[in-house]
Amino acid sequence: MTPVTSTRAARWRWLTLAAVLWAIDQAIKLGVTQTMQLYDSLPIVTGFNWVYVLNPGAAFSFLADAGGWQRYFFTAIAFAVSAVLGVLLWRGVASKFEALAYSLLIAGALGNACDRLRIGAVVDYLDLYWRNWHWPAFNFADICVSTAALLLIMSALRQGTSKPATEEQQGAS
Repeated sequence: MTPVTSTRAARWRWLTLAAVLWAIDQAIKLGVTQTMQLYDSLPIVTGFNWVYVLNPGAAFSFLADAGGWQRYFFTAIAFAVSAVLGVLLWRGVASKFEALAYSLLIAGALGNACDRLRIGAVVDYLDLYWRNWHWPAFNFADICVSTAALLLIMSALRQGTSKPATEEQQGAS
């Protein structure tokens, strides 16, 4: 891994990306909540609806009916993970690939955390379906988190396939 976030400009670039993605998420959610009624569904094309639903749980409505404590639990996790990743970005310990993943993860985690703090649940608005089967509704923040997870898996696999330097190569440097 070659750190690329070591300059001050690079650090701010990745944190700014996270802030911009967070703002996009919040702007879309504001638009949904201001223009639609809860549980409205607007067909866009076959297989895709624009909806307005609230998810008090996590991904796939995990713990949605847990009684309310999950709101604070998931919010605390989002802020803790975002803080750790922000520190890693600021210290410049991430490759460009990882820095992108960290920025996406920060944006997504904080986007959904803000919903939980503001209204007690996450605003979801994207509904993909095939015939009568609907994927659980999701949002831009979820896309950021999912993309970050894929990037981190790819990064780990890429690092796992790189060959360790032999003693001769290490001695030559």
